[in-house]
Parts: sequence; structure tokens; C-alpha cells
Amino acid sequence: MNKHDLIIALSERLSLPQTECLRIVNAWQQVLEERLVENDRIILQGFGTFSPWLQVERDGRNPRTGEPCVIAPRISVKFKPGKYLLQALNAEEDKS
Repeated sequence: MNKHDLIIALSERLSLPQTECLRIVNAWQQVLEERLVENDRIILQGFGTFSPWLQVERDGRNPRTGEPCVIAPRISVKFKPGKYLLQALNAEEDKS
């Protein structure tokens, strides 16, 4: 599912125009990005938690040439799924 598919699904589920759903999704992305840039965690109870984390400098290798290189430190995002999301994902296994 890509962004366009998400907007169509939201539009059908909420009975809203696709343009309104696009505005909602874009606003959500902006808020999420702003808060992560400020080093805040975003907790969506039952769904999961987005949190920024610092990846330290490490040795790597160019996959094309095999030449060793240093991968610079950077900030990335981790997502930890919540209880209800995990239950929904594993509901099929529980039935077996």
C-alpha cells in the first residue's frame, strides 16, 4: 500500500473526499516529522511508538566495489508495535 492507496482507503472508510484525506495524511506526516526532529517520542496507544535514535558511526563496505568505508552517524526512527497491533497481526496464528 502506498500513500495514494491509503488516501483512497481513508476516503472510502470515512466518506470524505480524497482531497480532504490527502490534507489529513499530509498534516499527520508533518506533525510526526516535527515532533521527531524535536527528539520527541510519538505514542499511539495500542498501535505503537515512533522514537528517534542515533545510529553511531560504523565501518561498512561498498557493495559494488567491496571497498571499506565509514558510515557516518545519523539519526533514524524506530517503531515499536503496540499490544493491539501485535494481537491483530498474530490473530491468524492464534486460530490455528
